[in-house]
Amino acid sequence: MALPAALPRVAYFCMEYGLHSDFKLYAGGLGILAGDHLKGAKDLDLPLIGIGLKWKQGYTDQRIDENGRPYDSYPNYVYDFLEDTGVKVTVTIRKVDVVCKVWKTEKFGNATLYLLDTDVPENGDAWITGQLYGWFGEERIAQEMVLGIGGVRALRALEERVEVYHFNEGHAALAAVELIKEKMCAGSTFEEAWRNTREEVVFTTHTPVKEGNESHPLDRLEYMGAYNGLTRSQMERIGGEPFNMTVAGLRLSRIANAVAQLHGETARGMWKTVAGRAPIIAVTNAIHTPTWVDRRMTKAFESGSDLWAPHMELKEELLAFVEKRTGRKLEPGKLLIGFSRRAVPYKRSDLIFSKPELIEPYLESGKIQIIFSGKAHPLDDTGKRIVSGLVSMMKRYPKAVVFLENYDMTIGAALTRGCDIWLNNPRRPLEASGTSGMKAAMNGVLNVSILDGWWPEACIDGVNGWQIGGGFESKDYEVLDEHDSQALYEVLLGKVVPTYYDNRSKWVEMMGQSIATTREAFASKRMLEEYFSRMYIRQ
Repeated sequence: MALPAALPRVAYFCMEYGLHSDFKLYAGGLGILAGDHLKGAKDLDLPLIGIGLKWKQGYTDQRIDENGRPYDSYPNYVYDFLEDTGVKVTVTIRKVDVVCKVWKTEKFGNATLYLLDTDVPENGDAWITGQLYGWFGEERIAQEMVLGIGGVRALRALEERVEVYHFNEGHAALAAVELIKEKMCAGSTFEEAWRNTREEVVFTTHTPVKEGNESHPLDRLEYMGAYNGLTRSQMERIGGEPFNMTVAGLRLSRIANAVAQLHGETARGMWKTVAGRAPIIAVTNAIHTPTWVDRRMTKAFESGSDLWAPHMELKEELLAFVEKRTGRKLEPGKLLIGFSRRAVPYKRSDLIFSKPELIEPYLESGKIQIIFSGKAHPLDDTGKRIVSGLVSMMKRYPKAVVFLENYDMTIGAALTRGCDIWLNNPRRPLEASGTSGMKAAMNGVLNVSILDGWWPEACIDGVNGWQIGGGFESKDYEVLDEHDSQALYEVLLGKVVPTYYDNRSKWVEMMGQSIATTREAFASKRMLEEYFSRMYIRQ
C-alpha cells in the first residue's frame, strides 16, 4: 500500500511498551503491540512518536514458591541508556503539583519514545510511576493523569508538533480532557472544544469483556483532580457514572478500532448503546518481524530450502533453555506444544487436561509434551490459582509438562520459535487478537486454535495450521467448554499427532504454508499502513 508523501504527525499514548525483555515497561500483549508499533514506525520512517511512563519497578516479577504457588516481587530498575530531555511538567493531583520528568529513548530500533517519571526529589508522590498496574483505584487514576494530562503537557514543552493523538486503550483518555481544557482556555465553549478535540483523537479498544474495561467513580476522579477544569456534568457526559475509560475513549475520538475483524464485530455489539461514540472499524494487530521471527527460518523459507533443520535447531535451543531454567529435560523427537497466556479463566489454559482419560496416556508416555508460561495479575487470586494448577500438572506429568515462571519477552520469543505447535483455546469471542500466534506462524510453528482473535482471518484448516471446532459460541460456559474440549481432542489426537509422527513431509509443507500465508498479512508494515490510511489521515 502506497501512502501519500505528506502524513500527519502522530502521538501514540500507551500505558506500557514492550521494546526489550530487560526494559521492564510492559505487562503483556498490549505493551508488546505498542513496542512493535514504534519499531515498525521507525523501520518505515513514519511520523509517529510514543508517550508512556517510566516504571521504576515495572510489572511484577512472578516466581513459583516451593508449594507451587506464584508470588510477586518488585525490584527497582535503573536504566542508564535513557536520555534526559531536560523537560519537566507538572500535573495537579490531590491538589498537589506533581513534577513529571521527561526521558527519551530510541535505543531499541524504535520511533522516539518519551517517558514521564514522577520519581524525582521534588515529589512526595514519587511512587505514582512505581508499579505498572499496581495498587488500587486512586493510584491508577494518578497514573492515568500523568500519562494523559502530563503527556500532552510534555508534548507542548518539548515543542513536538502533533496532529493526531492515538490512545491505545482507555488509560490515555484523560489526555483528551487536557486537549478540551486547552481549547476552552483559548476561548472555545465546552461543546466546541469537545467537537474539535474529537477531530484530533483516534482510539483503539482491546478488551472484549465489558467488566475488563476500566471505570472510576466520578467522586474519586474529582478528588484526584482528574476533572482538570471540567465540571462533573461535563465529565459524566463524556464517560458516564461511573466514568468508563473505554466509553470516554469512544466519545472523545473521531474514529475507533478493534484489533481483529471478529473483534470488530464483538466491539460494535458491546458498545452499540453508547450514544455519541465514534464508529468502530477493525485494524488487525501485527508483529514486528525482525524482533520475533528467527533469521534462520526466514532464510530457509526465502531460499526454498529445508525448513525442518532450522526448526529443529530452534527446538533444541528451546529445550536447552527449559532445562537450564527448570532442570526438566524434554525430548526433541516428541511433539512439543507451546501455550503462554495471561492467567485468566476465559483463556482456558487447562482445557487440554479436561478429559484425563483421553490425554493422560500421551502425557505419561511423553508422546505429547507441553510448555506453559504466563503471569497472573498480582491482585488476581483466581489467576494465581490457574498458575498453581499448571504447576501441579508439571508435578503430575514430569516427562511431559513444564511451566516456565516469570513470563517475559525472552520466554515468549523462545517458545514461539521452538515449539512444534502453538495452542490457543479461548472462549470465543473473548480473545481480542492474540499476536503470539502470529509470531509462531511466521516461525513455521503451526497454530492449533479456536477460531477467535486473528486466527479466523489466517486459518486454512489442514493447510497452514488447524482450527479447533467451527466457531461455536455459547454464553453457557459449561456447554461451550464441553464442546471445545471435545473439538480440541479430535483435532489434536486425530489430526495433529498422526501428521507429526506419520507424515513428516505434510508437516513441513504446512510449516511453509504457515509462513507464506502470514509473513506479510500480519507484519507491522501492513498494520501501520492501515492505521495511517484508515485512521490517522482524515477521510
